[in-house]
Amino acid sequence: MPPPGPGAPPPQASVPAAPDTTGHVPLPPGGPVAMPSAPPATAVPDPAGTTLAVLLIGPAGAGKTSVAKYWADHRRVPTAHISLDDVREWVRSGFADPQSGWNDNSEAQYRLARRTCGFAARNFLANGISCILDDAVFPDRPVVGLGGWKRHVGPGLLPVVLLPGLDIVLERNAERTGNRRLSDEEVARIHGRMAGWYGSGLPIIDNSQLDVPETARVLDDVLARSIASPPQW
Repeated sequence: MPPPGPGAPPPQASVPAAPDTTGHVPLPPGGPVAMPSAPPATAVPDPAGTTLAVLLIGPAGAGKTSVAKYWADHRRVPTAHISLDDVREWVRSGFADPQSGWNDNSEAQYRLARRTCGFAARNFLANGISCILDDAVFPDRPVVGLGGWKRHVGPGLLPVVLLPGLDIVLERNAERTGNRRLSDEEVARIHGRMAGWYGSGLPIIDNSQLDVPETARVLDDVLARSIASPPQW
């Protein structure tokens, strides 16, 4: 090719593409949480070092949130705590408080909060972060039952029930403030319905005489058994 004539512009050098400076890090998409792999028969499951999705169930005053936070704080792998009550209360104006009566609005907001929790859990798990969720799931009420959690999180979700005695939940409820505190009659009604978990096949922890760290240790023991032999639910 002949050289460019006088006055011709110099040839343009190719310009490299500008680097991506947004700081965006692609994350794996969240999908249904699979059942954790059972260890070899000769190995003892170690729930403290395994990425898990746990659903802590129990009545008001059972200590679900306190135990879930402590358990999440003291694991050897990254772990998130997701409380359904906290997510429900993200709605400020127009919050449909179930204590004021269970109706279409409170049911819709509950379902939305559960779906939001499930979405968050799947994304945490997909990125190597365990989750413990807590909710007052009833054994005899499909709307607030296990089916929705299994649908939104996945079959690998490990449910565990905290069920101390009625006197304990009444005492703990009395220490609550705001809309988290229920009437004694409501606490007794919820506690009575939770007794339906006995015989369900789900692991149950009676933490009446256990403090939070002791309950968390028992939870690890229960989860080790659930990993080795997942409950049918």
